[in-house]
Amino acid sequence: MVVDTQDEMVVQPTLNEKDQVTEINPEQLDNDAENLESAILATDFEAMKEIVLPPLLDEPKILEDVVNTWTVQNWRALSKKEHGPIFQAGGYPWRILLFPFGNNVDQSSIYLEHGFQDANSIPEDWSCCVQFGLVMWNINDPSLFYHHTAHHRFTKEESDWGFTRFLELRKMFQQPWDNSGHPLVENDSVNITAYVRVVEDETGVLWHNFNNYDSKKETGYVGLKNQGATCYLNSLLQSLFFTNAFRKAVYQIPTAEDESITNSAYTLQRLFYQLQISNQAVGTNELTKSFGWDTRHIFEQQDVQELSRKLIERMEERMKGTAAEDALPRMLSGKVKTYVSCIDVEYESSRIEDFWDIQLNVRGIPNLEESFKDYIQQETLDGDNKYWAGDEYKYQDARKGVIFKSFPEVLHLHLKRFEYDIQRDTMMKINDRFEFPEVLDLTPYLDQDADKSEPWIYKLHGVLVHSGDLNAGHYYAYLKPNKDGWFYKFDDDKVTKATIRETLEENFGGEYPASLLQSRTGLQKKTPIMRQMSAYMLVYIRESRLDQVLTPVRKEDCPPHLQKRLDEEAAAREAKRREREEQHLYLPVKVITEETFKRHGSTDLTNFEANPAEDPAAPRFYRTKKQTTIEELVGLIAHDTNQDPKRIRLWIMVNRQNKTTRPDQPIMDTRPTIEETYQRMATTTREYALRVWAEVADEVDAEGNAIWPTYQSNANGVIVKNDLILLFLKHFDAERQTLEGVGHIYVSREKKVEDLVPLIAKRMGWGEKLPSGEQLAMWEEIKPAMIETLKAKLTLKAAELQDGDIICFQRITERKSGELLGKLPRLGEKNSEETPKRWDRYDDAKAFYDFLCNKREVRFDPHPRCEKTDYQSFILTLSTKITYDQLSERVGEELGVDPTHIRFFTANASTGSPKSAVRRAASQNLGTILNPNNYTQQTLQTKPNSLFFEVLDMSLAELDTKKNVKVTWLSEGMTKAETFDVLVNKQGHVEDLVQAFVKKAQIKDEREGGRIRVYEIHHHKFHRELPPNYPVLSINDYTDVIAERIPEEELDADERDFIKVIHFQNDASRVHGIPFKFLLKEGEPFSETKKRLESRTGIKGKAFEKIKFAIVRRFQKPAYINDDDVLFDEGGTIEDDVVLGLDHLDRTRTTRNGGEMFLK
Repeated sequence: MVVDTQDEMVVQPTLNEKDQVTEINPEQLDNDAENLESAILATDFEAMKEIVLPPLLDEPKILEDVVNTWTVQNWRALSKKEHGPIFQAGGYPWRILLFPFGNNVDQSSIYLEHGFQDANSIPEDWSCCVQFGLVMWNINDPSLFYHHTAHHRFTKEESDWGFTRFLELRKMFQQPWDNSGHPLVENDSVNITAYVRVVEDETGVLWHNFNNYDSKKETGYVGLKNQGATCYLNSLLQSLFFTNAFRKAVYQIPTAEDESITNSAYTLQRLFYQLQISNQAVGTNELTKSFGWDTRHIFEQQDVQELSRKLIERMEERMKGTAAEDALPRMLSGKVKTYVSCIDVEYESSRIEDFWDIQLNVRGIPNLEESFKDYIQQETLDGDNKYWAGDEYKYQDARKGVIFKSFPEVLHLHLKRFEYDIQRDTMMKINDRFEFPEVLDLTPYLDQDADKSEPWIYKLHGVLVHSGDLNAGHYYAYLKPNKDGWFYKFDDDKVTKATIRETLEENFGGEYPASLLQSRTGLQKKTPIMRQMSAYMLVYIRESRLDQVLTPVRKEDCPPHLQKRLDEEAAAREAKRREREEQHLYLPVKVITEETFKRHGSTDLTNFEANPAEDPAAPRFYRTKKQTTIEELVGLIAHDTNQDPKRIRLWIMVNRQNKTTRPDQPIMDTRPTIEETYQRMATTTREYALRVWAEVADEVDAEGNAIWPTYQSNANGVIVKNDLILLFLKHFDAERQTLEGVGHIYVSREKKVEDLVPLIAKRMGWGEKLPSGEQLAMWEEIKPAMIETLKAKLTLKAAELQDGDIICFQRITERKSGELLGKLPRLGEKNSEETPKRWDRYDDAKAFYDFLCNKREVRFDPHPRCEKTDYQSFILTLSTKITYDQLSERVGEELGVDPTHIRFFTANASTGSPKSAVRRAASQNLGTILNPNNYTQQTLQTKPNSLFFEVLDMSLAELDTKKNVKVTWLSEGMTKAETFDVLVNKQGHVEDLVQAFVKKAQIKDEREGGRIRVYEIHHHKFHRELPPNYPVLSINDYTDVIAERIPEEELDADERDFIKVIHFQNDASRVHGIPFKFLLKEGEPFSETKKRLESRTGIKGKAFEKIKFAIVRRFQKPAYINDDDVLFDEGGTIEDDVVLGLDHLDRTRTTRNGGEMFLK
């Protein structure tokens, strides 16, 4: 039984609401709620209805109100559970469900439930939305009553809803009610009245719990999965998807030659097609990966407008040269004119620019129409702010503003819901009420000479909504996929129908209407409740172009190669699904054969994790039904290996305590199933699979049956085990530096180790014995890291050898007569006439085994500072025990460069870019380089098995005497910045840095090209200029070093005549770009100063015209400068805390949360 005890709405004030101070009368506060109810009688059903059925926030249409009273008598004699009489409401039967003595509580429990007698006759999808109130009142005095209110979506599964804790039993019987002298239940009787209001479920999801909800079935559309905090991306993608013309244009981008997950156009095509055909919510992981996003970006809420612009720009780039080249500008781009028009003379300066979206103010503006008026309102330039109209008209009064020349077919409007609050010094969300219409006429905002032959009427297509505050919010969208259809709410993976009221009214923001908050009492009534959800982006489509923009998109419009690829992937997923479903019927079998063992060049008999499709040494894999017998399995193996089944015997593989896997004993009875064999004989493994070794008999009898050396059945069927043991042989070839499987042999345990020599020599084809001067060294491979020398005179029994053990052997040159078998030359020991031994060659098998245990494939990439044409990436297999110098030697050999001139860098785990340089130290080896400090936080941030290399112009020893200074060179004012890494002697000065930089950047030196200024900046602010004799070691690591040619006019200027210049956007705290020093001239009007600034910065034309100039002081707002202002009065001084600010757009703008918004 599902219950609901919530009978009044409690709302917490938001951060944006102002605290309200109110004088409170305690008695009045206590009596507010009682005064109204005390004057009402429970028999006045209409009056009571106003109390128990208050207006709902959802404002659904009321279909029927019904009041039904049940007089309950002999309360104490009632059973545990009682039902009231059935009554009709909304065409369905209802009744009161009563637990007189509580539903497992010490209070009476009362519910409303549907009154269907036969639950099986209720349709599966039946539902009815009901608001109801339950009132308990005294049968003699109707002024004494108690009530609860609720609303619920009744279904076949949720047949009742109400209040488990309706009223305490002691209050009902033992205490006078409201000081009346009578209990509520008097003479064991009481009335219970049900007020039932059946409301219309217009969308089909009113008060839905969304258990087992199917978006595709209910709406025909599917949602997008949220990766963490990607709801803002999901709402934008759905908006673009349902702009059908945009979807078609994206489909026209040629991607057949680049079906890569790094191609954002291809991944967007995949996403759109999946949204079009899928029955389930679609993931966006592929798309965000193609953007170059890592986990940090996925869990940050990025700037939606920035993302929208960059995504559309990227698609426009990919459409160039295709059939869809002009589709996006035609669909999404309009034109706006910026002008300054003189009032008294016929002179106007204007420019027309393209726009892709419009940002509109919200604060203090009631609706969209007024915001458009605010956008195009004119500013009068008069008085001290007159406009310079050229030499002909001089300074004139003028009007400055913008006006639209045309709007796009699809208009994106970004509402400024997030603004910087100077008082709180942070970004804040604006929840002001801001209305927008379903139909919008944009004619009033067009220039007089704009083309108006076609109406500029727009229909609302989408409302993108933000719910919550700046730091903890959620995004979703209301979209209208069809011209005359419904709006739908796209909330991540859930899609539901939406009413016009939900789409418009609920997303205007502002306060909730007081009429919807009648249940609030006392202080609650005096505190306004702000809606937390509000529109932040609107999408309108020109009414006359609706058919073109919302043109149907068919499956055929999708690129055929994409359909084929996704169909193949869907078929593969379906096959995997069926495989998972049938997995319980199968038992995987992994089989080692003589062939796979011979191809295995590493430790143990095989690598059970290897893939047979990629590695010929991998064990054979059989997906076999559990009921398959061992005999049938042998037949499968025999067929695959072209052998007679009679000659094959399977050995069960077991896990030894030393974590190796070896054959233990043969499976003699082939009648059981593989499942029975696995359960009876196999030991626990990390994976669910039967592991076996397939032995092939060397001899057969006259009937073709195998003759086995041991574990042979006699005539009576008894298994005979003799003293022969099964050994596997491996050969280490020191010349070729290889370890290879040779095969297996059976040897008596009483034989000595030296008795194996002729057997091995014969198997290897070396003859009956080894040539004079050679001997055979042998080891037992106990486990990969434990290789023990076998003594020649020991018996196999004494050496503790058993079935499945591995013997590794190696031919060695006998060093002197009488040398014992197994005594080897020490590593690196060579005759004087031989060439020196290489450190990466191994004289004996034991050393080679050590290499196998510590080997690692390492990828080497050239550092971005290296010329890509000079060096390529490569992969080396190396031991983690090699030293830094040995690593340099091996890489130098690969590159063909001096190993002393190579520097290595670890790689960042998340970005893959180079981290800091690796220090050359005696204690360093490859293992500590790749895994610093074992598994610390630093290790987690380092990409394993990857290093960057840089080929230096000097040795590392010489490099240690240098300091690396990153110098940014300004070659064309402030418009072009190039960064160079400059090495300079640690004992040098800035003048040495300049000389080294000139050589590195390949520019003219100071004698030919002019003097170079070097200065430091910090957080986009000028820090200090560095004189030529300034020590290099004193340059701060936390600052950026800037170098530029000193303009001729500044060469001999007085230092007191300079002002520092910064770049900022709107707010002086939002600095960006590279600051610089600028020479002021006494008495110069700013109109002339601007010309010199244009030359100094290198910013030309329209970009320079957009810059606003201001004087910036600490803790003060910028004071913007007029053309006739003079910054440096004659005889004046420039204050130290004053800087000149250039207010213009930050082209490297970051998102609200500070992370860079980028798409690869």
